[in-house]
Amino acid sequence: MLFVELLGVFAFALSGGLAGVRRRFDIFGILVLAVLTALGGGMVRDVLLGITPPRGISDLNLIGTALVGGLVTFWFSGTLARARRVILVADALGLGAFAVTGAAVAIEAGYPGVEAIAVGMITAVGGGVLRDVLSGQVPSVFGRELYAVPALLGALLTDCAHRFGWFNGLVQWMLVLLVFGLRVLALRFCWKTPLPRRLEH
Repeated sequence: MLFVELLGVFAFALSGGLAGVRRRFDIFGILVLAVLTALGGGMVRDVLLGITPPRGISDLNLIGTALVGGLVTFWFSGTLARARRVILVADALGLGAFAVTGAAVAIEAGYPGVEAIAVGMITAVGGGVLRDVLSGQVPSVFGRELYAVPALLGALLTDCAHRFGWFNGLVQWMLVLLVFGLRVLALRFCWKTPLPRRLEH
């Protein structure tokens, strides 16, 4: 599970750093945004589960991976900033990795079921919310694009796999790819969530 988590950290760090590049932040701003995007959701997860100190401020592997992701975006900003798809794909990959690992960590901490599903989704979308708020954008989770729904499905299936004893390395990767694939397909085909009916004045 560690490798999947590191992959999610790196992917979210890329998306956070690239958002900073597009907003013309300096190197410090880019690194801060990359680290908060990569580790923010996991720190919220750890606080909710009573894991102290949160691994986002105590695990050097996670911190180092997030910093490397931020530095990559800074060094190659000229190339990456022109490719909006890179941000979206990196974000989708991080979404899948954190939805699955977030739910799995909650289950291992003794909180299966609804708690694990909620924690998995919060872990997945938390970093993206921080990224969007700090870069002055409406968080993706509040938009009509399918964003939280794939994360919710990934966390739900992770909990189900644990309940039936099916959760292993292969299943974990399949679930990550499922969330990733749904998010990419939603972007490709503009799948939207429904809006409420307009109120009559």
